[in-house]
Amino acid sequence: MHFSDYDTRLAGYAVIVNQDREILLSWFNGGNEPAHALWTLPGGGIEFHESIEAGTIREIKEETGFDAELVRPLTTHTFTENRSNSARRRSVSRPFKGVRVVYEAHITGGMLGTLEVDGTTDRAEWLAIDSLADVRHARIIDIGLDAWRAAV
Repeated sequence: MHFSDYDTRLAGYAVIVNQDREILLSWFNGGNEPAHALWTLPGGGIEFHESIEAGTIREIKEETGFDAELVRPLTTHTFTENRSNSARRRSVSRPFKGVRVVYEAHITGGMLGTLEVDGTTDRAEWLAIDSLADVRHARIIDIGLDAWRAAV
């Protein structure tokens, strides 16, 4: 399939682990589908004019309140699905490809608290890595942590 035949979303995410083995996560409120709410890595869509690095740092700040520095790329992850494109005048189902770059990052300043207004992130918290099995969370957390563990 030619790249012009599907929609693509580029996103950047960060694995941020503190000395207490807690990971910084964002609460995705599900947007228009509250039943899909869950914990996820801080991050999100990269704007057209941004580098992946700058967009990831912006997303961390918006979702957690913290300033961060990217340490290194950990992994990439892609997935495909069919999605209805509501941005068009008519609802059209087009193939969709999500491309995610996951970085290791550390906090350089700021204060815990989401800066996003009327967005899909309600809050951010530090959660013990060992507690993730007991909470609803996005697969990207497992992907990011697996890569982080392999790199440490």
